[in-house]
Amino acid sequence: MKLTFLGTGTSFGVPQIGCQCAVCRSDDPRDKRMRTSAVIQTTNATILIDTPPELRLQLLTAGLSRVDAVCYTHEHADHVAGIDDLRLFTVRDKRPMPIFGPVETLDRLRQGFRYIFDDGIRAQPGTSKPNLMPQAVEPGQAFEVAGESIMPLSFAHGNMRVFGYRIGPVAYVTDVKAVPVAERDALRGLDVLVLNALWWRSHPTHMSITEAISTAQDLGAPRTYLTHLTHETGHQELEAALPPGISPAYDGLTVEVG
Repeated sequence: MKLTFLGTGTSFGVPQIGCQCAVCRSDDPRDKRMRTSAVIQTTNATILIDTPPELRLQLLTAGLSRVDAVCYTHEHADHVAGIDDLRLFTVRDKRPMPIFGPVETLDRLRQGFRYIFDDGIRAQPGTSKPNLMPQAVEPGQAFEVAGESIMPLSFAHGNMRVFGYRIGPVAYVTDVKAVPVAERDALRGLDVLVLNALWWRSHPTHMSITEAISTAQDLGAPRTYLTHLTHETGHQELEAALPPGISPAYDGLTVEVG
C-alpha cells in the first residue's frame, strides 16, 4: 500500500496571495502547499481523497493516471472545487466513477455542480461532463472499492460532519477539531496516521499542532503525518519541533506501508 500527499495546505494554500512572510517566500519546495488531498494506492485500487481546486496539477505532478473512486471528507470548496477534473477518467475509461461521502456532502455537490448530476442536463455533441455515481456512506459502516474495505469515521468540523477514512493500516483524518473516544478506538493499531494540524495556537474548528501531537501520541501509530498546514510554520522549523514518530507532510511525499 502507498499513500501520496497531493496537497498539504489550507484553504488559502501556501504561498498565500500577496504575502511576503518567510514561509511564503521560502525556496524550500516543501513549503509550497496546495490545497489538501491525498491518494491511497493498493494492489487493487487507487482511491482519491477529496478533489481540491488544484487537482489536475496535483495528479500530473504525482504521475497518476488512474483513479477508481473518490472519498469526500466534507463539502468545503478547498476539498471539492476540482471535481470537474474527474471528467477525464470517466470519459477515457467509458465508465462511471463512484464517489463516497456523508449524505449532506453529496447533496451539496449535487446542488453546486448540477450540470454533473442532473440527468436532464446532457453534454452537447462534442463536449463531455463527469459521469459520477454518488454513494452516501455512514460512519462505522465499511464499504468496498475494488475489494478494498474502507471504514468511514465521523468527526465535528464546526457545525458540520467531516469524515475520515481508514483503509487497512492507514487512516486519513483532516479538518477536525478533536478525535472523540469512540473514533480513537477505531484508529488503534495503525501503521500510518494522518492528522490535520493548522498552527500552534488554538482554532475553533481545526486541531492545533499541540492538539494533534497529543492525539497522535495517544493513538500510538508508529508514523503520524501532519497536514492542512499554514504559512505560519515552515517545514524545516516544524519538523525540528515535533517529537519522534510525528512529521509534517509535504506535497508529493509518498509513504510506503507494509
